[in-house]
Amino acid sequence: MAQLLVRNVPDYVVEALRERARSHGRSVEAEHRAVLESLLRPEGTTFAQRAADLRRATRGRIKTDAADLIRQNRDAR
Repeated sequence: MAQLLVRNVPDYVVEALRERARSHGRSVEAEHRAVLESLLRPEGTTFAQRAADLRRATRGRIKTDAADLIRQNRDAR
């Protein structure tokens, strides 16, 4: 996976990112990734891609029945 370095970020943006990360219970780096992914993810993201994203984001901490995920995906269409 690639790395990204962002320079000259205004202090208010950094502070807002810290607050947002704190409110979501994750690190500033994880929050930064989540913000970028949510803004740049293509509209046509497949169910498999969303499931893989969820597994990475939760590191397996959430146990969900696969049938529920499939049903949610069908209902979203």
